[in-house]
Amino acid sequence: MNKLRREIVDKIADRTCRIGVIGLGYVGIPLMLAAVGRSFNVIGFDIDENRVAQLNAGKSCIRHIPDDLIDHCVRSGQFTPTTHFERLSECDAILIAVPTPLTKNRDPDLTFVINTAETICANLRPGQLIILESTTWPGTTDEVVKPILESGGLRSGQDFFLAFSPEREDPGNALFETSTIPKVVGGDGEDAMAAAQALYDCFVERTVPVSSTSTAEAVKLTENIFRAVNIALVNELKIVYGRMGIDVWEVINAAKTKPFGFMPFYPGPGLGGHCIPIDPFYLTWKAREFDITTRFIELAGQINSSMPKYVVSRLSEALDQRAAKGVNGARVLLIGMAYKKNVDDMRESPSLRFIEMLEDRGAAVDYHDPYIPVVPMTREHSQLAGRKSVDLTDASVAGYDVVLISTDHDGVDWELLARNASLIVDSRNAMETAGLAGANVVKA
Repeated sequence: MNKLRREIVDKIADRTCRIGVIGLGYVGIPLMLAAVGRSFNVIGFDIDENRVAQLNAGKSCIRHIPDDLIDHCVRSGQFTPTTHFERLSECDAILIAVPTPLTKNRDPDLTFVINTAETICANLRPGQLIILESTTWPGTTDEVVKPILESGGLRSGQDFFLAFSPEREDPGNALFETSTIPKVVGGDGEDAMAAAQALYDCFVERTVPVSSTSTAEAVKLTENIFRAVNIALVNELKIVYGRMGIDVWEVINAAKTKPFGFMPFYPGPGLGGHCIPIDPFYLTWKAREFDITTRFIELAGQINSSMPKYVVSRLSEALDQRAAKGVNGARVLLIGMAYKKNVDDMRESPSLRFIEMLEDRGAAVDYHDPYIPVVPMTREHSQLAGRKSVDLTDASVAGYDVVLISTDHDGVDWELLARNASLIVDSRNAMETAGLAGANVVKA
């Protein structure tokens, strides 16, 4: 057994292994909490000075994670948030949880991964375990991260250990947390695999070892592509059945009573979040290297990307037929800015597109979202930054020509909407789910 492997495995076993987490967001913070919960000390790294200051003050930067959890971790001394990346040399294991977005041309953007790897290299020392958790194309760990880390003279498998373990977070899902979700792990060699598995075994209920880092990267893409393709299928069925006068939600609810051979997926206004709208294109891009066209995946992407346009067309039809009014000059209340219910994450949210599409056609759009009181700055929708959520009252709702439901947060007063809105366009089946379907509701 490699001497350095034995040393880090021993440190992990006796909890003297100090863990570094790079990226203190929706993946990094739950990772930290899981590790601290099993008596590890964690140094958290982030380039956002405001976020680090907020965490050091014991305040959570993620709504569904309470302040008292962060405060306890900081006050106990087990969690130290910092912007000083030279402290990476103090860490025995380093977990990378940085964004992997797309470029404007829908190609993988590994800027954050590359910059992080270069920073680690500048502080790398023998015996460290480096694990990438960011979703990416198969081969990234071996072809991109490893050469950067080795550029300083140390060698993977000999001087340090390198692995990939894809994040599997589902923000807002109360049924699962980091420690209860099985963890897939692939290592660059046997020693790296053993060290990474030893670490995760301490704070997740089950690890799932696979043969390589590329296989682990492919597992994550497969999970998200599976969801994207099935969501595209039901989105297409929604359009087809809608033309036939058939309610797709009723169809799905009846179909899921079959105890085998069917898994329910539900249509929506379009895909959002950091994973499902983006990850399939990582495989599409990599497949071109092998002269393969991922037609099925790309078609799913096209269908899902077209859904905001479909919803706006349904809203336009509903205004014309129910209110004898066009989109131009209409007052629209958008329910939800987050990409899914009960989270404060609006990355890739279709709501952003709704506002731009409707206002381009002359509508005046306000929004209500209890999880996003103010729209933050985003790269692609910077002109919307600073907009504020409006309150729901009987009088305010009655003053809109149409209410468009984009996100079905549990905390929204659906009864108030049903009682006061003259027209509701529902892309989530939220009104019927709440038992409030009526003549003023149009499904989209």
